[in-house]
Amino acid sequence: MIHELLLALSGYPGTIFTWNKRNGLQVSQDLPFLHPSETSVLNRLCKMGTDYVRFTEFIEQHTGHVHQQEHYSSQPSQTGLHGIYLRAFCTGLNSMLQPYRQALLDLEKEFLGDPHLSISHVNYMLEQFQLLFPSVMVVVETIKSQKIHGCQILETVYKHSCGGLPPVRMALEKILAVCHGVMYKQLAAWMLHGLLLDQSEEFFVKQGPSAGGATAAQEEEEEDLGIGGLSGKQLRELQDLRLIEEENMLAPSLQQFSLRVEMLPSYIPVRVAEKILFVGESVQMFENHNQSPSRAGSILKHQEDMFAAELHRLKQQPLFSLVDFENLVDGIRSTVAEHLWTLMVEESDLLGQLKIIKDFYLLGRGELYQVFIDLAQHMLKTPPSAVTEHDVNVAFQQAAHKVLLDDDNLLPLLHLTVDYQGKESKEASGNREGTTPPQETSPREAPPTGWAALGLAYKVQWPLHILFTPAVLEKYNVVFRYLLSVRRVQSELQHCWALQMQRKHLKSNQTDAVKWRLRNHMAFLVDNLQYYLQVDVLESQFSQLLQQINATRDFESIRLAHDHFLSNLLAQSFILLKPVFHCLNEILELCHSFCSLVSQNLGPLDERGAAQLDILVKVNILLHNFNVLFHNYDLP
Repeated sequence: MIHELLLALSGYPGTIFTWNKRNGLQVSQDLPFLHPSETSVLNRLCKMGTDYVRFTEFIEQHTGHVHQQEHYSSQPSQTGLHGIYLRAFCTGLNSMLQPYRQALLDLEKEFLGDPHLSISHVNYMLEQFQLLFPSVMVVVETIKSQKIHGCQILETVYKHSCGGLPPVRMALEKILAVCHGVMYKQLAAWMLHGLLLDQSEEFFVKQGPSAGGATAAQEEEEEDLGIGGLSGKQLRELQDLRLIEEENMLAPSLQQFSLRVEMLPSYIPVRVAEKILFVGESVQMFENHNQSPSRAGSILKHQEDMFAAELHRLKQQPLFSLVDFENLVDGIRSTVAEHLWTLMVEESDLLGQLKIIKDFYLLGRGELYQVFIDLAQHMLKTPPSAVTEHDVNVAFQQAAHKVLLDDDNLLPLLHLTVDYQGKESKEASGNREGTTPPQETSPREAPPTGWAALGLAYKVQWPLHILFTPAVLEKYNVVFRYLLSVRRVQSELQHCWALQMQRKHLKSNQTDAVKWRLRNHMAFLVDNLQYYLQVDVLESQFSQLLQQINATRDFESIRLAHDHFLSNLLAQSFILLKPVFHCLNEILELCHSFCSLVSQNLGPLDERGAAQLDILVKVNILLHNFNVLFHNYDLP
């Protein structure tokens, strides 16, 4: 009977020990030569044999490594379970069963040497597995019932290995080490070569934006915190100074990647996963764009072999060490970040590119835009048409030549855009991010003037596209339209002052006094606003950005500093503060209406003009409201 018992425990039932699909191995009932106490011991052993059969069946279904008899196959192959992590788990599980198989062989040898060995001896020799198998079976059943997939298997095995039973902990740690081998191979491909080898979507890095980002943004858009119209999204940008999400790191021409957080094991912090994501994206970008000889070579400075050896060393460790793991990730990240810094700051002239951004998006070349406003005023004061964009770019080129800006390498990279069919979806998305454009128009309506539809496009050169993403350039466009509207109104008020000087020798009346007093008030506000924006905000923030770039050799520090710079521009120029920004826009619109009224009525105002002037006097109320709002907000 001992032989049949050992065969049954090996997965081959017979007449004494039968297989039942529901209950597994059991001792046949009413055997006359078995005492009830022996039957109890044998059934206990049969329960362990049942677990072994379930294990081997699970391994067979998902790897095909173990052949099992058809008469006890309890269920068909589960189509919902697949993947390389599951196969690695099965490999570790199969290794865990090897001591059990060896114990059965040893018992067979002992029984052949001493046929009088009892069932109690068999029970004693297999006692350790009676404690181990039920605990491991819980892990297997959890994977099967919850359809655990990919790196989630790491989390499941890790949680069950944290118990207080040494045999169970050691067995699960060995299985976990086998599963970690798959993770290290994926990490090596991703971090050293920029390859995402993940056909079954099992890794914690994925291609595409993070899940739920759009939904969360849409919910935050409508979240009004009751702080003077400040929405939750805007407050988050003001507090956290977060401008772009990780999925916007790369330009659309390259593949975008993000974290699959649900696949990230709890013992690997998100900060480490973000470093892994950054390294892989940077290496992938480099592998996809190795053009010139000066840029040829590896972003890892030909240290792939060393880093691969370090990853292999971690893979060979029986236990996962977060300290060693994070140190290696930090080492790779530092190498990549320093190389990117060298590439961007020294080879790609990042400071020069920032100067271009400042000159053209932030109106640093004031004389250029002064000439452009004069040339384009007549073509942009009416609703735009299909040819407006071409005419505007011709005027822009003429303005550049007039101010002696004849850089043949720079001008082709700049292009003014005019959306004459209404606002594009990307501008709508810009509004969702809390950046309201100066001229608010309906997404389905054509803009009232060409100025409202004007934008600036800049062709960013590789590899600066990872810093100046489309989302970042759109925010620069928001600031560009706002600054241009202020500069345009300032120019119109100066033109009114010139008209006033031309007519100062003529006799004036009471209406003229009101008109020129109102112009002085408007000019005072607009001039001070222009000075504040250009000196206190733009120049101050830009000088801080340059200092931070020169003080580090880490690309991520540069990106963070640039994010802070752009966030501070949006915040300190009132764009993120809806009440103040709305009030400023209305003031600028009133100033524009006043200048139009003065330009069209060079002589004394008639009754209609006087009535319009009385309406414009309400700017004093708006000025008062603006001062109240300005003092109520503690600007960064």
